[in-house]
Amino acid sequence: MAAAASPIENAPHIPVLLRPLLAAVAPVSGRWLDGTFGAGGYTRGLIDAGADKVYGVDRDPFAFEMAADWLPNYSGKIEPVAGVFSKMDTYAQDLDGVVLDLGVSSMQLDLAERGFSFMRDGPLDMRMSQDGRSAADLVNSEEESTLANILFLFGEERASRRIAKAIVKERDREPIATTLRLAKIIEGCLPRSKPGQSHPATRSFQAIRIAVNEEYTELYEGLMAAERALKPGGALAVVTFHSTEDRMVKRYLQARGGGMGRGSRYAPEIEQAPAQFTLKSRKAIGPDAQELQENPRSRSAKLRVAWRTDAPAGQIAAKDIGMPILRGGA
Repeated sequence: MAAAASPIENAPHIPVLLRPLLAAVAPVSGRWLDGTFGAGGYTRGLIDAGADKVYGVDRDPFAFEMAADWLPNYSGKIEPVAGVFSKMDTYAQDLDGVVLDLGVSSMQLDLAERGFSFMRDGPLDMRMSQDGRSAADLVNSEEESTLANILFLFGEERASRRIAKAIVKERDREPIATTLRLAKIIEGCLPRSKPGQSHPATRSFQAIRIAVNEEYTELYEGLMAAERALKPGGALAVVTFHSTEDRMVKRYLQARGGGMGRGSRYAPEIEQAPAQFTLKSRKAIGPDAQELQENPRSRSAKLRVAWRTDAPAGQIAAKDIGMPILRGGA
């Protein structure tokens, strides 16, 4: 009898860091919530590892259309939820675990009509939920100073002012409606990339996508929602793909793990509030050599895991976890 296929082999798109995630939270059991359902790789991995039920949350309707063929095979074990993970505590309570895989999925990048990719021409959209303000709305309406702030704060683009100025000049000539036109405008502001370097438009497209989908606000509110939704002993596992996301998750877990608020060695000792999470390690988990070979997309991925205590859920300010906050003015 042939061995059963692994969750990674079953998934149409490879879920990044699935193996180390399942190893870190083992043994898997009870009720879990996958806040970024996507192609279902993490959800199926959790079920195959022993979870009794997984709530699969996604704001992209296409995710559930893609899953229609295989979801019946998991009847009663997977509950699709159309929504955002920042409201997960309204979907389920007393969870044994929460998994978040941040950023844009490969299935979204692969569809030119979704407008996420600067490698394929399509409408300048980038909306994960397929409603609300699009990327075209943003680049054609925001003031130059606001565009520059978005590119700098959300994409860490050093040439943000130069690119914002070029965007405003080009949209005055004709509205910017496609991904390739925007990419060419950005390319014209930067030196030609050398072999092995990322595309010149990478940081700007990331920044615009984050702004359109309010991804940092969603992450900030989602971490606190997980704190409310997890039961004592429940696991929180978050996979990030760039430094700002990872910094937010790291600082959040440090703060909720009792790592903030200590006095200096010269000041009186400050009584620490009970920690909401415990961490077995403060270091993030990255891909191993096998995963890098199987899935080059994993090279920038980092996994952080923590376990909920029985301390009451609380609140933390966005600035205290390093969330970039867009303000007026350049």
